[in-house]
Amino acid sequence: MSADLTNLLDGYLVSGEGLVVDNPATSKPLATVRDYSTGEVTECVEAAAAAFPAWSQKTAKERSVILRHWFELMLAHQEELAQLITAECGKPIAESRGEVAYGASFLEWFAEEAKRAYGDVVPTHKANARIIVLKQPIGVVSAITPWNFPVAMITRKAAPALAAGCPMIVKPAEATPLSALALEKLAREAGIPEGVFKIVTTRNPAEIGKVLTTHPDIKKISFTGSTAVGKILMRQAADTVKKASMELGGNAPFIVFDDADLDAALDGAMASKYRNAGQTCVCANRFYVQSGIHDAFVEQFSARVAALSVGDGAVEGIQVGPLINAAAIDKVEQLVDGATTAGAEAIVGGNRSDLGGDLGDNFYQPTVLAGAQADMAIAHAEIFGPVAPVFKFETEEDVIKLANDTPYGLAAYFYARDLGRVWRVSEALEYGMVGVNEGILSTEVAPFGGVKESGIGREGSRYGLEEYLEIKYCLMGGLST
Repeated sequence: MSADLTNLLDGYLVSGEGLVVDNPATSKPLATVRDYSTGEVTECVEAAAAAFPAWSQKTAKERSVILRHWFELMLAHQEELAQLITAECGKPIAESRGEVAYGASFLEWFAEEAKRAYGDVVPTHKANARIIVLKQPIGVVSAITPWNFPVAMITRKAAPALAAGCPMIVKPAEATPLSALALEKLAREAGIPEGVFKIVTTRNPAEIGKVLTTHPDIKKISFTGSTAVGKILMRQAADTVKKASMELGGNAPFIVFDDADLDAALDGAMASKYRNAGQTCVCANRFYVQSGIHDAFVEQFSARVAALSVGDGAVEGIQVGPLINAAAIDKVEQLVDGATTAGAEAIVGGNRSDLGGDLGDNFYQPTVLAGAQADMAIAHAEIFGPVAPVFKFETEEDVIKLANDTPYGLAAYFYARDLGRVWRVSEALEYGMVGVNEGILSTEVAPFGGVKESGIGREGSRYGLEEYLEIKYCLMGGLST
C-alpha cells in the first residue's frame, strides 16, 4: 500500500497473527489487522456502556458539530478512502469515490437531524394533567456490516446512532476491515471518543456476532447482510428483546413495459445491474421485458454490456472489477450454467474472465441471458454478480405476479410512461423501495429498507433517526387548572 494509505491506518496494522486482508483483483494479501477475541469485544461493550451517559447528555448541537467535523474529514480524505475500498473489495475506483461521498452524506444529514428529535405535547384527557412524549436514545448499539459497501454501510448506521446519543460498536466484514478502521481513525480526529464509536475486526464472525446480539448492555442490533444470517442474529437477540434493524437479501425485478423510453430504460439497466460487478443488495436481479419491446431491448442491452471494460478496479476507466472471492465466482458460474443447460442463451459473456497478468481468478464476464424462465434457479437466487437474465412477459398482470413471486421485497424498478400504469404498478409491487423510470434510488434523504424477508426498519432520512430513539410517555398530573 502507498504511504498515504498506511498513514490512514497508522496504529491498526499488525505483523504476525491476525486477520489477513486480500486484494480480490490479485488474490494477494494487502495487510493484517487485529483479531479481536470475544473477551476483548465484551470489554468494548462495557466501555460503550460507560461512555453512554456522557455522550447522550451532550446537547444535540454538540453532537451535530462533531458529526459535521467527521463528514469534513471524510471528504478531505476521499481519495485515500476510495483507494482502500477498491483495494479490499475490488470495485472500480470511480465507484469507490462515489461511495465515500455517499457515505459522508449520512454524517452530514444526521448532523443536521440530531437537532430534530422532536417529542410531542398530546392533548390531554383530563384538565389537571398534561401528556408529554419524549424521545430518548436507546442505548449502546451494535452493528454488523457487509463488504460490498464497506464505508457507506457503516456511516448509514453510525451517523443516526451517534446523532441520537447512542454509542456504537461495529463489526465490519472480514474481507473489508481496512476502510472501516480508517473511518474510526477519522472519527477520533473529529472528537468521537473510543467508547462511543469502536470498530472490532475478527476472524471469528459467528462468535463475535453472538456477543453483539446477546450482551445485555447492548439495546439494539443493526445488520446488513444475507437473510439467512439475519434470521440467526434475530434469534440470538430475542432472549434480551433487543430492538433490531435488518437490511437483508434482495431479488430485485427490473420491468420494462412496451411504452417505456427505451434509451432511459437501457441507461437504468446498466447503472442498476453492473455497478460493483452486480454485487449490491438493490441491483437488478431479474429483467422482465414486455414482448413488444423485448427484442430491441435485448439487442441494445447486449451491445452495451459487451462494451464494458473488465479488470483491476484500481485502473482508471475500468467499469467491472472482480467478484469478492472464489466462492462468489463459483456461485455465479453455477447459476449461469444451470440456466443455459435449461435453455437460456448467453447473448454476451457466460463464462469466467481470463485476464492473465498479475490478476487473479475472481473475474466473471459481464453477461446477458436471453430466454430465462421462471422455473430456473437464477430466477429465485440473489445472483451477486454481473449477470442479467432477461424474461419476456405479455401483460401487466402477469409481470406483477412474477415480480412478487419471491420471499424478498427490498427494491424493484420499472419503466413506463402511462400515468395510470405508473400508479398501479408502484402500489402493486411488494417492495420497500420502487424506482420508477430510475435505476439508482439510494440517497441519504430517503428511507432505505425492505419488506417481507428483506428486512425490518429503515435507514437514512428522518425515519432513520427514529430507529435509535425510544418513546417515553410522561403523564404530569396534579396541575392546577
